[in-house]
Amino acid sequence: MHAPALGDKGGRRLAVEEVRVRAVRIGIVGAGHFGRFHALKVAASPRAFLIGICDRDPSRAAAVGREVKAPVLSWPELLAGADAVVIATPAESHFAYASEALRAGRHVLVEKPMASTLEEAQALAALAQESGRIFQVGHLLRYSAEHQAISSRLARPVYIECVRVAPFKPRGTDVSVVLDLMIHDIDLVLALVDSPISAVDAVGATVASDHEDIANARLHFANGCVATITASRISLKTERKMRLFSEEGYMSVDFVQRKLVMIGRERGVPLPGTGGGRLEEVSWKDHDAMAAEHAAFAAAILDSAPVLVDATAGLRALAAALAVSASMQANRARAEASGLLRGRITPPA
Repeated sequence: MHAPALGDKGGRRLAVEEVRVRAVRIGIVGAGHFGRFHALKVAASPRAFLIGICDRDPSRAAAVGREVKAPVLSWPELLAGADAVVIATPAESHFAYASEALRAGRHVLVEKPMASTLEEAQALAALAQESGRIFQVGHLLRYSAEHQAISSRLARPVYIECVRVAPFKPRGTDVSVVLDLMIHDIDLVLALVDSPISAVDAVGATVASDHEDIANARLHFANGCVATITASRISLKTERKMRLFSEEGYMSVDFVQRKLVMIGRERGVPLPGTGGGRLEEVSWKDHDAMAAEHAAFAAAILDSAPVLVDATAGLRALAAALAVSASMQANRARAEASGLLRGRITPPA
């Protein structure tokens, strides 16, 4: 929502004040790829008022500001004028911005990962609890149509297989593919498996950046569930798939094609030759997960609605991602010691 221009008439001033009472004043920190999308969603929201954009590159902030008709502000100006901030900066700066915002009494929506280290994430979780402010982590899949479709059909998975691969893009290479891409599927798996992780085994390779660009992780849970997750940002095409099975049935999900197929016993049409099995095929139209994320953020602030992805959920996802990274490093050290790996792979010119 954009603020109406203040006029000389008292009625117009009153209308502006009414807008401000029922809308959250939000500032965006970071005008990169995700920051721009966040700004667009805030500007379009009927329950939010975009006060401005802050970025270390003023020209980039100005470009986004022109698009959403919002001013460029310094960080102190933005913090002083906002009820809430959206942090869409590189991961290593999340803690500094989020901790200062919480100490100033501001609500926070921070992009994933919530911090660079477990210690920083734990400190943010404690600050959020002490401040009483809303702290939401931007694990976007939780607000997606596909997550709703999966979780409503299969509640007790025994095995989960996730594949998320995409062509190389320089954006996001400040961290490994685990914190860039795999963490989305890690969070989704954690949302589906109500059990702590008991063991992690992972491998990865550095190909086109200074961090791992392709990785595979196997997560073992205390309840017996196993999840295998593959992520790559150096593939020729985009592929996002998930397969799950349990006593409830077998499910295959294609996130790119927006299709879900499930063989079970409760839904769908009878499937001959399966001893009573039924086949269900589901598809869904475009669903604006980021708009849903922002609607949930506003509802948590204005209506005291529950926070779907709070500091605890963000901390759990980060802890799992860091455990994957640690396992990758340990396996890499063994591979280098054996001569299997000889250091960073240099891509062809």
